[in-house]
Amino acid sequence: MCECGSPGDVNSNVLIARSTGDAQLDKAVWQWLSWDKNQKTKEQIESLLQNGKHKELRDRLCCRLTFGTAGLRSAMGAGFCYINDLTVIQSTQGIYKYLERCFSDFKQRGFVVGYDTRGQVTSNCSSKKLAKLTAAVLLAKDVPVYFFSTYVPTPFVPYAVQQLKAVAGVMITASHNRKEDNGYKVYWENGAQITSPHDKEIIKCIEECVEPWNGSWNENLVDTSPLRQDPLKKICDCYMEDLKKICYHRELNVQTNLKFVHTSFHGVGHDYVQLAFKTFGFQPPIPVPEQKDPDPDFSTVKCPNPEEGESVLELSLRLAEKEKARVVVATDPDADRLAVAEQQENGCWKVFTGNELAALFGWWMFSRWKENCSEDADVKNVYMLATTVSSKILRAIALKEGFHFEETLPGFKWIGSRVKNLLDSGKEVLFAFEESIGFMCGTSVLDKDGVSAAVVIAEMATYLESKNLTLAQKLVEIYETYGYHISKTSYFLCYDPPTIKRIFEKLRNFDAPESYPKCCGIYNILHVRDITTGYDSSQPNKKSVLPVSKSSQMITFTFQNGCVATLRTSGTEPKIKYYAEMCALPEQSDRNVLEEELRKLIEALIENFLEPDKNGLVWRSV
Repeated sequence: MCECGSPGDVNSNVLIARSTGDAQLDKAVWQWLSWDKNQKTKEQIESLLQNGKHKELRDRLCCRLTFGTAGLRSAMGAGFCYINDLTVIQSTQGIYKYLERCFSDFKQRGFVVGYDTRGQVTSNCSSKKLAKLTAAVLLAKDVPVYFFSTYVPTPFVPYAVQQLKAVAGVMITASHNRKEDNGYKVYWENGAQITSPHDKEIIKCIEECVEPWNGSWNENLVDTSPLRQDPLKKICDCYMEDLKKICYHRELNVQTNLKFVHTSFHGVGHDYVQLAFKTFGFQPPIPVPEQKDPDPDFSTVKCPNPEEGESVLELSLRLAEKEKARVVVATDPDADRLAVAEQQENGCWKVFTGNELAALFGWWMFSRWKENCSEDADVKNVYMLATTVSSKILRAIALKEGFHFEETLPGFKWIGSRVKNLLDSGKEVLFAFEESIGFMCGTSVLDKDGVSAAVVIAEMATYLESKNLTLAQKLVEIYETYGYHISKTSYFLCYDPPTIKRIFEKLRNFDAPESYPKCCGIYNILHVRDITTGYDSSQPNKKSVLPVSKSSQMITFTFQNGCVATLRTSGTEPKIKYYAEMCALPEQSDRNVLEEELRKLIEALIENFLEPDKNGLVWRSV
């Protein structure tokens, strides 16, 4: 949907003389050139207009950013569907309008703004500048703003929102995305990322006030307004103090000879992970020198995503070998996710998947709770959570140990909101995760947090070493106790939305209208859950317990052999993803047999349900 409102005057005779022949596009061009005060992005649109690049102009100007699983996220550059000065101002104006409607005490409680270290010279766009403009919009409207004086990990923003009792907060970050991207992550007063209906209502408010207000461009307000406070010291001190709640073996940590290497992937994590290790009594982890300082070009990695595994951890693994450090921890650029690698006896490195780390964290957080809880503590009051496309290992542990396990829709925003509801109703939440290396240990932060996860895994490794065990050995023990959970995730690229829709509609009308498949090749299907339509065959009323999400496609199949497989579309990329996991019983201990069964089932899933050759899908492994 294009912008509305009256364009101002544009002082360029050349541009006045040029029309694209498309009234909607002409209006959008006029608006951009009237409102944008960033010379670099303004010139990008002028250049496209002068060179007759009408299709690219239409792509950039005739649609707007929408909230996905991680807020607003896009490439930096000119256009209403890109991240830039103007779209951040517009987004903040919409948020102001919505918050004013929702909170009568908005101007007493204030708003939190944080940022990472991303930037792009060609657009004169940086996270800090975008954060200053976010603050300016609110300060100009007499809203107190807690503006961090330097870059912080993403978890500090939701933590600050709760600590300072602010109505909301924004973090300017694109996390682990490519260097060209940036983003705008919004947190509600509960300390969790916004969910529906807030996201949709904010978008409506943005569209109602797209022309920048007086003062919205005044980024210097951050330095001059008495309404601006710097929460950095208070939040950092409180966060580190709260970390102590999940530190159980400080004496061991102080004495250990184990060494740790940490890479912050050119992002914000170095200082904060160092402080967290100190809080737990550890010697500081050894930083990867080439990657410890912020670098918006991410110059030593092809992709700033530690989830990619050994290929992007190369520098940290080589340093660990040199320093004789057995464990490597890697935080992504905004320090909300954690990758872990451990050197094995044969000298090779094991890079743990998100699901494997969750098995370790789940065991650890529950066993520490059991060891430290009061005599009258009730295990039935304890909860752990995971997103529905993540491993079911916590479910297996919960069934055996007696605590509760819950699933949410994909995205930590759903976990954060549900955890807050559980806490408010007197429940105790120990741990939550998503398979893409996002972990929440404890409930000080209602979002994934790589800083706390890094120091918890270090304490776990230290404790296990005192028992002559490695992380990898403990993982095998966990699987032998609760059942092997072997998972594989991959995706197909599909650039044709009608094809994607057709694939999923066929699954909903497989052998007959409104009939889901009863088998996949030789594998019988026990239950089907369709989040897009709200159908769940395992429920007595056939209705899904999880919220319906009509804007995306997602169907989960539970097979008779214990496998669970989900097909879903990506919210940000032209992908059909599959997540498949073999959930075995403890007595099924032959890993090779289970892996082979999973491989064959995935082959059947692809051949029967996705039909890549027929549908022109391009396979990519993750």
